[in-house]
Amino acid sequence: MPDGRTLGARDDVVAAVGHVPARIAVAGVSGSGKTTLGRRVADRLGLPHTEIDALFHGPGWTPRETFLDDVRAVLAQPAWVTEWQYREAKPLILERVELLVWLDLPTPVAMQQVIRRTLRRRLGRQGLWNGNQEPPLRTFFTDDEHIVRWAWSTRNTLRSLDERLAREAPHVVVVRLRTRGQVEDWFQRLPRAV
Repeated sequence: MPDGRTLGARDDVVAAVGHVPARIAVAGVSGSGKTTLGRRVADRLGLPHTEIDALFHGPGWTPRETFLDDVRAVLAQPAWVTEWQYREAKPLILERVELLVWLDLPTPVAMQQVIRRTLRRRLGRQGLWNGNQEPPLRTFFTDDEHIVRWAWSTRNTLRSLDERLAREAPHVVVVRLRTRGQVEDWFQRLPRAV
């Protein structure tokens, strides 16, 4: 997208990219629905989805030493969908991505989603990556990096993302979605895998 223009929910992504995109990243703050949308897009377009959190988190929530090598292996494939996160991985993803879908939902919506997700995971003792589980709910009060507290403190980190990407990665087509309705409208306009 040489002019740096950001697309909206009703713009034609296929026309903007020049073909059905095969390398897609979903950006957004914690709780915005990156992984959920990534899975749906991958299924709709018949592409593989890799959850980047599964590459990052080792047992006991420790970062995996092979994280960046694993990210590079995913990105070396001709087609993929993943989330655009982790400071070290973002530049690698930007080098290869064709389409970046930015979930720029209002803070109350993202916070509501991250709280619901955290409660569902914890109360259901849901297994996450490499045997991890959400910590006890009381850690909200004792852990500065509790996911809900972290989501609140990082809620503004993607402000002006479209302007930054227009400068740093003008080859990337960006779609900015600001409401759940826009997300669904955009998704329904994607072509189906044949």
